[in-house]
Order: sequence, then C-alpha cells, then structure tokens
Amino acid sequence: MTRIQLILLAAGGSAALLAGAFTFQYFGYPPCHLCLWQRWPHAAAILIGLVALALPRVTALPALGALAALTTAGIGVYHTGVERGWWEGPNTCTSGPIDGVSSAELLDRIMNAPLIRCDEVAWQLMGLSMASWNALLSFGLAAIWVMALRTRA
Repeated sequence: MTRIQLILLAAGGSAALLAGAFTFQYFGYPPCHLCLWQRWPHAAAILIGLVALALPRVTALPALGALAALTTAGIGVYHTGVERGWWEGPNTCTSGPIDGVSSAELLDRIMNAPLIRCDEVAWQLMGLSMASWNALLSFGLAAIWVMALRTRA
C-alpha cells in the first residue's frame, strides 16, 4: 500500500469509530465522561490525516496520527479497567463507598451524580465493552499510522 492509502485507512478508521460512537449515542447509549475523552484523539487523528494528505511532504505527520491513536487506545484500556473494577475511575463518573458520609454529604453526592457512569458497561460484544473495542481497534490504527510513517512513497 502507498503512504496515502495507509493515511486514508488510518484516518478513515478513526472516522468510522467516531461515527460508530455517535450512532450508538443516537440509538440510546449516551456516553460517559471517559467515552467522551476517547473521542477527542479520534477527531485529532482525522484532522492529522487531512493535513497529511494536503501536505504529503511533511513526513512526521503519521507519527502524530499514531500518537493520537495510541492516546485513545490508552484511554480505552483505562476505561476498560474501570468497567471491570481493576482500578477506580474518576470521581466524576464512578460510584464509591458511602461509609463515614453524613446524610447531607450523601444527598449532595446523589444530586450531583452523573447520569451515565463510567464503571458500568452499557453494551458489549463477545464479552468486550465499547471501550475495549475502541482500545483494540485503535491499537490497530496506530500500527497503520506507523506503517504510513515507514512508507516513503
């Protein structure tokens, strides 16, 4: 494959994943905070791809695309760990223990709790959540960006 084809494939993959996220949202799966965080690097990868196509002589752009793909993959791995209870997620979108909390503090937590929690799996396929699928596919996109970086023509 040519460098242009690889860039189109990688940026197009991010566009497809982002479109998939918006489609799920449209059909009743609103995103949590970590889901939203995973979208931004895909948007960056799309923009990097467009710039790389417009400026084909700038050879470092695929490295930035790979970095964007690795960033969203890393957030996806982190989100997967939060969903599976391997580690705690951000206080803004996960539940925590309520021991030692006054009734006023508990009420405040309830009233300020996010509607969509990051530690609950909203949808899964073959035992993997959307965050897990994003991580796996984004690692693949990063590999395509690296191939584009190594391809000279």
